Amino acid sequence: MSNPIRIQIKSNYVKLFKAGYPLINNEAIKNNDALKQEGTIIDLFDERNQFIAKGYYGKQNKGRGWVLSHNQKEVIDQSFFNKKLKAAFEARQSLFDDNDTTAFRLFNGEGDGIGGLTIDCYEDGYYVLTWYSEGIYTFKNEIIKSLSSIVDYKGIYEKKRFDVKGTYIEDDDFVTGERANFPLIVKENGIRFAVYLNDGAMVGVFLDQRDVRKAIRDKYAKGKNVLNTFSYTGAFSVAAALGGAVKTTSVDLANRSKAKTIEQFSVNNLNHEAHSIIVEDVFNYFKYAVRKKLSFDMVILDPPSFARSKKHTFSAGKDYPELLQQAIQITEKNGIIVASSNCSTFGMIKFKGFIEKAFQESGEKYNILEEFSLPKDFKTMKEFKEGNYLKVVIIKKV
Repeated sequence: MSNPIRIQIKSNYVKLFKAGYPLINNEAIKNNDALKQEGTIIDLFDERNQFIAKGYYGKQNKGRGWVLSHNQKEVIDQSFFNKKLKAAFEARQSLFDDNDTTAFRLFNGEGDGIGGLTIDCYEDGYYVLTWYSEGIYTFKNEIIKSLSSIVDYKGIYEKKRFDVKGTYIEDDDFVTGERANFPLIVKENGIRFAVYLNDGAMVGVFLDQRDVRKAIRDKYAKGKNVLNTFSYTGAFSVAAALGGAVKTTSVDLANRSKAKTIEQFSVNNLNHEAHSIIVEDVFNYFKYAVRKKLSFDMVILDPPSFARSKKHTFSAGKDYPELLQQAIQITEKNGIIVASSNCSTFGMIKFKGFIEKAFQESGEKYNILEEFSLPKDFKTMKEFKEGNYLKVVIIKKV
């Protein structure tokens, strides 16, 4: 491997990197012109030429690369990747041994020591590697070799999200091994989900909401009339139905959401005809529900960070309080609101501020029953708060 490129860090960023911050921001680099080829190993130095950290150059929406080590003598080679993946595997051993959960995250980027890479495990030894820059993708062979050394895989798929905005690059996602027969049926705390590892950027279920779905099923759904907004493939609706919800209503703008939600009900032996699955703009549905005087015992609110339809543009950092007000309006007294956001630009304190604002402006009162962040397999680091992006608050309208 060639010698690392020396990168000088501006003085006002040195303390941040020395404290363990892993993301190499474009603004922190003094000699950007030295960065030519993604995947290059870089050594970060301060203005007095003292070593700070070692990383790699890879452009993505979050920056220009990631710190891999604070040891100047560490070599980023096959043994480095072996060590990182082995540690991640050992930390998830209990999930590998859990017969009720067969879909989870094996490797979570900077939380496991390699920013820009995630690896998810699915039923019967199928793995999905997601590459967030061309820089990390240059280490594909080493990473797959490391993965092969610690797990007996059946097949490996990949998602390329090289665009600086993290968007998905259409390609044949299959890499090696055996192609899976789809749908692949996975389990999560005993709930079954149909997934498609070769069908675009998303496979059919968001693994980071595992603990929330379990809580909905086990604690909150029984006897409830549930509205699940931005429902995607209806995973929350299935959890609620299995938990004894009287009825669920799933609302999502995507045409494919209806067939996908029917499929998720079916693989759990639930009668989808006993539930409502509506293809509609959620904002329009809220207006319809108010007009028709509909109300629900539970409203699940899990919008994307940013969404655009013909008539509406939604940005979580700006518009969440207004969206929550609409949910409050159609939630019964003593009803439950599951307020969720995966937006990384604000934390739990600000999110709770959104909740406070929405209830104040609605003239309603509430109690917080429970809070969730990422499950244990989505390992994060305290020095990089943005990595712990998931915020879920279960609220009772009183």
